[in-house]
Amino acid sequence: MATTRLALAARGGDAGKTDLFIRALQQDVWNYVAHLSADPQAADDLTQDVFLRALASLPRFEGRSSARTWLLSIARRTVADSFRYAAARPRRADQPDWRGAAEQRQPRHLPGFEEGVALTEMLTALQAERREAFMVTQLLGFPYAEAATVLGCPIGTVRSRVSRARSALADMIRAADAKGDADTAQAA
Repeated sequence: MATTRLALAARGGDAGKTDLFIRALQQDVWNYVAHLSADPQAADDLTQDVFLRALASLPRFEGRSSARTWLLSIARRTVADSFRYAAARPRRADQPDWRGAAEQRQPRHLPGFEEGVALTEMLTALQAERREAFMVTQLLGFPYAEAATVLGCPIGTVRSRVSRARSALADMIRAADAKGDADTAQAA
């Protein structure tokens, strides 16, 4: 609720309150757009676009929902708009195998790198609606009611999607563990 009070105070044009409002929610917005866009390099630009849209709309914000919910709804639309824009403007890669080149440049010696890659792959394997509901509730920590507002669906749908995402992730982890055990047994 503190962020909602900041947003309401910033509506009047108080630069200090606006700065506090942005700082309070900037990391949440960045995390959300980075996940939705699946492009951490674009997350900075998308986050900036979200706040530009939000600040333009701030005088109309009435506080019916939390400022965080309102802002993440704007973030969701901003990412969707960026996908539409990117689809309309195809880009050419400067290398024939640009994915391979990008993968080779990634640091692999950092602790937790493999687990992070595995988790990202598992999340990517989930259906888009389940992945988004899981991320909003489990990674960003939204209550189900607020997540329903952000996602634009009933709270029961959010609960169902999160439950199914959890089950699917648990199944993937069990399958990966079983494969690891089988590989270890074969090597021995």
